[in-house]
Amino acid sequence: MTEYPNLFSPVRIGSMELRNRVMVPPHTALMGPLWGTQEQADQHVAYIRTRAEAGVAWFDTVTGHIDNLYVPGFDPVGVGARTKGYIRLPHFRDRIGQLTEAIHGAGAKLTIQLVSQGGLPNAPSSVLSTPMLNAVPHALTREEIAWYVTEFSWSAGEAQAAGADGVEFHLNHDDILEWFMSPLTNRRDDEYGGTFDNRMRIVMEILRASRELTGDSFTIGVRLNMFEEMPGGYDLAGGIQIAQYLEASGLIDFVSLVVGSNWGNPSYIQPHAYAPAQWADMSGEFVRALTVPVAYTGRVTTPELAEAIIANGNAAVVGMARAVIADAEWVRKAEQGLANQIRPCTGCNDCISASLSEKLNLSCSVNPHVGTEVKENWPVSLRTARHVLVIGGGPAGMEVAALAAERGHRVELWEKSDRLGGQLRTAVNAPTYEGYSDYLDWQQRRLDRVGVSVRMGHSAAAADVLGTNADVVVVATGANPRYPDVEGLDRANVHDMREVLDGTAKPGKRVLVAAQDDHMPPLAIADFLATAGHEVTVIYATNGPAPLLSRYSIGGILARLDNGGVKFRFTEIVTAIDDDGVQVRHAYSGRSELISDVDSVVLACGGIPEASLYEELKGQHPRVHLIGDAFAPRRLLFATKQAYALASLLDD
Repeated sequence: MTEYPNLFSPVRIGSMELRNRVMVPPHTALMGPLWGTQEQADQHVAYIRTRAEAGVAWFDTVTGHIDNLYVPGFDPVGVGARTKGYIRLPHFRDRIGQLTEAIHGAGAKLTIQLVSQGGLPNAPSSVLSTPMLNAVPHALTREEIAWYVTEFSWSAGEAQAAGADGVEFHLNHDDILEWFMSPLTNRRDDEYGGTFDNRMRIVMEILRASRELTGDSFTIGVRLNMFEEMPGGYDLAGGIQIAQYLEASGLIDFVSLVVGSNWGNPSYIQPHAYAPAQWADMSGEFVRALTVPVAYTGRVTTPELAEAIIANGNAAVVGMARAVIADAEWVRKAEQGLANQIRPCTGCNDCISASLSEKLNLSCSVNPHVGTEVKENWPVSLRTARHVLVIGGGPAGMEVAALAAERGHRVELWEKSDRLGGQLRTAVNAPTYEGYSDYLDWQQRRLDRVGVSVRMGHSAAAADVLGTNADVVVVATGANPRYPDVEGLDRANVHDMREVLDGTAKPGKRVLVAAQDDHMPPLAIADFLATAGHEVTVIYATNGPAPLLSRYSIGGILARLDNGGVKFRFTEIVTAIDDDGVQVRHAYSGRSELISDVDSVVLACGGIPEASLYEELKGQHPRVHLIGDAFAPRRLLFATKQAYALASLLDD
């Protein structure tokens, strides 16, 4: 028996018999390519195997870029740009064989998504689909269209020959096939444009050619945007019309639904600015209009939510990537009634932003085990149990304490305040940050479950620490607010953002946020203030907001802030605050200007490491370590990864 009978009921999708209703969509390209070195492929497969063995029924995880068509010497640029795809690689079948062996061996199914990136450089017309990209594409000729039809259908046949259970054609996210279907981007006047039937022609030709190659025993589906967010694109009714047209052809077995572009509001990787499963009811309109099964993807976070989506008739299958990144055991825990032990995804999107903006491998802020699956199953065997003392109960301290206890060490954690969570516990007061509160609550339950002895309200002095005779001391004392070199910071109308979020400071009506942080905090405090009714202006020295947020995350929060009346000023540095207002200097020209309509200034300027205890201890204790913001203030992602790295070494 299960608490989620609909989620854990079997379902048939085309030729695939699925043991439950959980599908994992593509997200592993940044894991370490399946097509790269054998070591990278082994890690890729180990990551998938772990989740297959935990109960995922369907993996649609292979982003199968097909070959692209260019004139000699053309260099494609942009996310997803490539001249050669994966399907024609000489080791394609071998690598897919390695992956299917792992997936089929665990009782799950694999489909391969067939993709041709739009505008890199090819499109139906020389029309731009987004205000964020201005590279004009090449309009395909009839002969080139025929080449793509052959390449797509041949690739479907190769996927079948490699052992996959099916393919999914990528008709969304600003790619070539969506651009053909869209009235916004398809301005052709031949048989591939103009009328609805003509705009659908290339997709139908690809589907027919693919079916002729693969037969009816191979599953074929499409991934479709429910609507296009750009004015001039198709709306919800248009999306349903496309889905019904494809179903009527008899050529598809399922429709996988999402919303969002690869840049906008929303993006198709929705961050926590949006509610979990915000568009599930819209998916239900497709379900009621179709007879083929529908999959819904978009911030499906908890078993309760997944169960409700299916029980309410909004989908036959739920897709989730970030939830199973955050917890590889998501499915098993849900099925076994252990949902309160599922490590919650916060929706921070650092799994994608850090990869694109900082060139890091796919990582997870709450799950530092991501990317280690090929090396070890945590916890690894313990050689020597030690007494570990952790000073500081913020994210880094909590994570290293829990990991060390899971390894079998005896762990104490001292926290000077009356609450765990450090500055993240303050951040949860910002709008849409509820997921971080869920994460911290989960961490506290985890600490209790693994037997960490937590001492609250205890400020650690060096003598106290040394008196414990702990074998290992971990200093995770966090950071203090950073105050920039600005005249007038001691004025009563100047506040640090932490004081504002905690409610200990009350800014005036007109607030200037001085942003010296490359990620979310300045935007989060602006959202907090605007929601409370303040008139907010955010000033950045950079030429745009939050340079470390990728295009998949920035749109949601910028839309919220614009709707809240927040204004921005860029390439300006605050230099002084006085009775007349705030003095700023242009970052490049050096020109000065006075901003006079300001009642309060709120500083969003990051932190300064608090490492004084570590400095005292390092010459007096043989094994003292420094991690987290106490080393260098960063984000949750950095804190948990450092905690994992240290916990892996504690018994060396």
